[in-house]
Amino acid sequence: MKKKLAAAAALFVASLGAHAQQKPAQAPQKKPTPAAARLNPVQAHARKLSEQMARDLRLNGYQKNRLQAINEDKQAKIVAINQKNAGNDKLIKQQCDAVCKERDKELQAVLSTDQYSDYYGSRPTYNAFSMNYNKAADAIFVNSVQNPLPASSNGTTIGPARSAAPTPGTK
Repeated sequence: MKKKLAAAAALFVASLGAHAQQKPAQAPQKKPTPAAARLNPVQAHARKLSEQMARDLRLNGYQKNRLQAINEDKQAKIVAINQKNAGNDKLIKQQCDAVCKERDKELQAVLSTDQYSDYYGSRPTYNAFSMNYNKAADAIFVNSVQNPLPASSNGTTIGPARSAAPTPGTK
């Protein structure tokens, strides 16, 4: 009986020793989700266009993701064309039209026939939105200066401090 008790105690002590040598488990770190990540103005402009197109064309999840990728790529090209050829409106329009035709071909592979015909009818509106990036970027910049985001992303806001009002009945 004493041997069994001694063996159980030894086993208990050995298990405590092994447990004490293990590294403590670290709490999993939160990674920012793609939606929470801050977008640059080009991506934000492409996202606005994609959201509008997804609503208008009634896209499913796969189509929305593909459309978002296509619009981000094409919007980046349009911005690069605008910056490279600043002041030469004819050349900018010509090259941006070529980028919009690329988008048409890529969307034809993603959209159904009905969705593509709806897109094709609204294409001048979507293309105009893409090409008017500079005006939208200026508006985004002005808005970011006038309404800056708080330093913390925990939903806190920066504002004037509350003044302590005297309680009635005290002097």
